[in-house]
Amino acid sequence: MTRAKVLLIGLIVLALGGVGYLGFEALGVRGFSAGIAAQSLLVLIVVVWTGSYLFRVVTGQMTYMNQRRRYREVYDAKEREDLEARFDALPEEEQQALLQRLGLDGDDVRADS
Repeated sequence: MTRAKVLLIGLIVLALGGVGYLGFEALGVRGFSAGIAAQSLLVLIVVVWTGSYLFRVVTGQMTYMNQRRRYREVYDAKEREDLEARFDALPEEEQQALLQRLGLDGDDVRADS
């Protein structure tokens, strides 16, 4: 999140406090009671917002984590394709020698693909 967005969110929360105060006064709540009600509403909003953030952290549903997960899936698929292409480009004897060094036979490798 950029600094501009953080400042904008701060201004929105500040404006919500003022609108809440005016709203409670319009509903007939006067003076300190309207201020306390507006502050209580803002505290509730901040607690719910923070709780949703913590829930996303605990469940691993953060934007950065999702981006990393998607990137890793694409990277692994590309890397596998590249390795398979390099393996297929090897002569048959080198393929067999490599598979023997790895303790595999040709049928195991082709079955996994």
